[in-house]
Amino acid sequence: MNASGFKPALPGISSSKRLGFFSFSGGNQPLDLKPRGVCLIKAAMEETRTLKLDVNGKVEDKLPNGHAGKNHNRLSTMGNSTNIKWHECPVEKIDRQKLLKQKGCVVWITGLSGSGKSTVACALSHMLYQRGSLSYILDGDNIRHGLNRDLSFKAEDRAENIRRVGEVAKLFADAGFICIACLISPYRRDRAECRAMLPSDDFVEVFMDVPLQVCENRDPKGLYKLARAGKIKGFTGVDDPYEPPLDAEIVLQCNTGDCSTPCDMAEKVISYLEVKGYLQA
Repeated sequence: MNASGFKPALPGISSSKRLGFFSFSGGNQPLDLKPRGVCLIKAAMEETRTLKLDVNGKVEDKLPNGHAGKNHNRLSTMGNSTNIKWHECPVEKIDRQKLLKQKGCVVWITGLSGSGKSTVACALSHMLYQRGSLSYILDGDNIRHGLNRDLSFKAEDRAENIRRVGEVAKLFADAGFICIACLISPYRRDRAECRAMLPSDDFVEVFMDVPLQVCENRDPKGLYKLARAGKIKGFTGVDDPYEPPLDAEIVLQCNTGDCSTPCDMAEKVISYLEVKGYLQA
């Protein structure tokens, strides 16, 4: 706490009256937000470095992750987006993870309709909550109520659906959340592309290995019945393929007359996360 009554927001930032972008005048006086030349900011918790900013706010050095620096100030093109630039901030994933006392990752639950993806996801989220771990569920149907409501179930739209969910899941993981995505996601290529968005080991694929017959007998939404009657076209497992994972981190099996409870299945996922160190910072 300094004489003006202000406590530095981040470790590594000086509490003196001159902080480059901020000037504390004391009392109830407003903050002066005008740049004041060179300032020190914290680049990352694991590797603090000095970044020199000129009066225009241009970075003269480079962040440890290699994204910021002179070259990174150039405008770039990504897909159909032109004239864009990545902006770095001093608070990074490792800082948020320390705050939450956990590590961000994506638990991607895939399987046929009726295999129990959403049920296991909810059980997992509840059990994590009871342990004091923060998670968020991206449910396939829920996402189609908003973000992806413009997409159909054609192959190309399904690919875009998975891509968007993958990008959102990546953001949640970067925020330090344990993001639980539960979608049919029938194609290996689409799931592989989502895995490639994340750092190594931060994508945990959970395969609900439940036979089509079991899923169809359950038919919780009545979709198999509609598909068999020809009222739904391109339904996974009926007239559209499902490509099971070849190397999923976790496989949860359920056969006729031999099926673990959703909580038991969720416990297996939690055990995996514990072993991999995701439930502690």
